[in-house]
Amino acid sequence: MLGHHRTAQPPATWTDPALSRFDPLSRIICLDDFDRGFCGWTQLVGNYEDSLDSMLPGYAQHTSPMLSSLAHWDAGSHNSVDGNYALKIATRPRRGAQNVAIKRLTFREAGPIRMEAYVTFKPEATELKLSESDIRSFGFLFDLQVGDRHGAGGERVMPHMRFLNARDGEHVQRWQFKRRSVPIIPLGTENKTISHYHLAPEDWEDLPGGDQRLCYNEIPTKVNWHYIRFDFDLASMTCTGFRCNDREFDVSGFDSLRLPAMKNLWCMLNLAFFAETDTDKRAFLYLDSVCLSGDF
Repeated sequence: MLGHHRTAQPPATWTDPALSRFDPLSRIICLDDFDRGFCGWTQLVGNYEDSLDSMLPGYAQHTSPMLSSLAHWDAGSHNSVDGNYALKIATRPRRGAQNVAIKRLTFREAGPIRMEAYVTFKPEATELKLSESDIRSFGFLFDLQVGDRHGAGGERVMPHMRFLNARDGEHVQRWQFKRRSVPIIPLGTENKTISHYHLAPEDWEDLPGGDQRLCYNEIPTKVNWHYIRFDFDLASMTCTGFRCNDREFDVSGFDSLRLPAMKNLWCMLNLAFFAETDTDKRAFLYLDSVCLSGDF
C-alpha cells in the first residue's frame, strides 16, 4: 500500500498575482496597487504654526499626487504595469522644482523591512524630442524614529536615495545618498513645531559603484517600468541592501541623515517618493505599485 504524500504548499507569491512581481519578507505591511486608489499616499505638507506662510519654501512648492493612466498626446494612454492607473508625482514647470508623495505609518516591531516598487519617470512631453536629460532626479526616502522607550539618545533616522539622472542638461545617471544633517528651524511661538527641508540640492554623495544606465525609450511619450528594492534594519537603523533592476549595489558606504529623536514622532515609519526637474517643464515620477514588508 502506497503511503500518502503531502505536497508542499507553494509560496504566496506564486499564487497571488499582486505579489508575484515582488520578493517580500515574511509579513506584508502594505501592498499598494494604485488601480485601487491612493492607498494612503498623500502630499508632503510642510510644518507650519499660526500661518501657512511659516511653511519653508521647499515644502510650499509641493502639490498632491494624482492617479494617472499615463495619458499622452500621440497614442492615448500608456496605463500601468497590469491595470489602468499609477500614482503620478509631478513637479511644477520650473528648473529645480521638486515634489514629494508620502505614506505615513508606524512600526510595531523594530526589525528588518523591505521596500519594493515599480516606477518610471518622464518629463512632460511638450517637445518632439527625447528630452532624456530634462529630469534631474527621482528617488525615495524613509523617515524613521525609535520607540519611546529609548528616551535620551534615541534618533530620528532618514535614509535618502536618489537617481541623479542629469545636471545642467548633461546626463549623469548615478545613485546618490544623503547623510549630512540640515538646519532645524523653529516655527511659531509655542515651542511645539520645527521644520527642516532635507531634499535641498546640497550634500548628496555618490553611492560607491552607483553608476547605472536605465531604460529610457526612444520617443518622449514611451515609458518602461523599473524595479527598485531597498532593505533596512529598524533595530540597528542601518541599510542592508539596495537593488535596481538587475543590479545589486554595495551599501557598505551608505548612511542616513540622523537627528536627535523628536518628542512626538515615536515608532514613525514614513515612506516617500520624490521627483525633481532640470528644466522649465514638469518632471513626472510614476509609481505602479509599492510593497512594504517586514520580517517579524
